[in-house]
Amino acid sequence: MPGGKTAPPTASLGQGATLRGMSEQAAAGVRVNVYGHGEATVETGLPVLNRLLVRLAETARFDLVLDIEPGDAQAEVEAAAAALGHALAGPLRAEGARGHGAGTMTSAEALASVVLETSDEPLFVTNVDLTQARIGGLGTDVVRRFIEVLAENAGLVLHVRLLNGTDSAHVLEAIFKGLGEALAEACERREERR
Repeated sequence: MPGGKTAPPTASLGQGATLRGMSEQAAAGVRVNVYGHGEATVETGLPVLNRLLVRLAETARFDLVLDIEPGDAQAEVEAAAAALGHALAGPLRAEGARGHGAGTMTSAEALASVVLETSDEPLFVTNVDLTQARIGGLGTDVVRRFIEVLAENAGLVLHVRLLNGTDSAHVLEAIFKGLGEALAEACERREERR
C-alpha cells in the first residue's frame, strides 16, 4: 500500500465506499463506486460545485451520490469535500490499487494537469489563482478550499497546474475533469492495466 497508510474502516468497502459525515454546520452523505459508469447525483447546495462534481464523476466513470444538508456555503463545501475524501481513501489504498495518477484535460481554451499520490502527509499545490473570479456567485477560492479539504481527507499529495486558460468556468471544469482522470487512474487496480 503506497505511503503505508490504512484507510478508515468505513471507507474500504470493496468496489465503492459509503460514508456519512458531519462538519460543524453541514451533514454529508456520500456513496462512491469507483468501478461505475459515471452516473452522479450531487446536491451540495451550490449549483456550480454540483456541476463540477458531476463532471469529475463522469470523467472518472465513478458512480457518485453526494448529498449535503443545507448550511452556509463554506460549511457545505467542506462537508462535501471531507465526505468525498474519506469515501475515496479506501479505494485509493485498496490492495492492488495504483495509489497514484495523472490527468490532463481541456475545457474550451483551458488546459489543466492534475497529478496525485496517496500520502501520510497530504498536500495541495497549485499555480491557479482565481481568488478574484466569481462563477455563478461562487467564489473560486471556495473551490480551492474544496480541493484542499478533499486532499486532506483522502490522504493525497495533489498538484494542479493550469497550462492554459482565461475563462474561470473553463479553467475549473478542466481542473475537475483532470482530477477525475487522475483519481480514476489512482483507484485502478494494477492487474487491469495488463
